[in-house]
Amino acid sequence: MSTNPRLWSTMMMLTVLVILTSSCTEFAVLSSGAGLAVSHNAYAKAYSGLDFLTVISTEKDIKMHVYHALTKEKHESK
Repeated sequence: MSTNPRLWSTMMMLTVLVILTSSCTEFAVLSSGAGLAVSHNAYAKAYSGLDFLTVISTEKDIKMHVYHALTKEKHESK
C-alpha cells in the first residue's frame, strides 16, 4: 500500500491542530481501546498519542510491536 507523503503530513498536521485546539482536554483517544477514555495523567496522554500515530503508520499498536520483538528474540536465542 503506497501512501502519498504530502497527504500523510497534511493529515498529521490537521490531527495535531485539532488535538491542540480541542476544548475537550480531559479525553484521550486510545486506539487500543477503540474509543475514548478519561485520562488526567500526562504520561497516559502521551502514550495514547504515540500509540495512535503508531497504529496509523504501521497498522499495529505499540504492544504488538513489543510482543513481536520479544518473540523474535526468544526464537533467535534458541
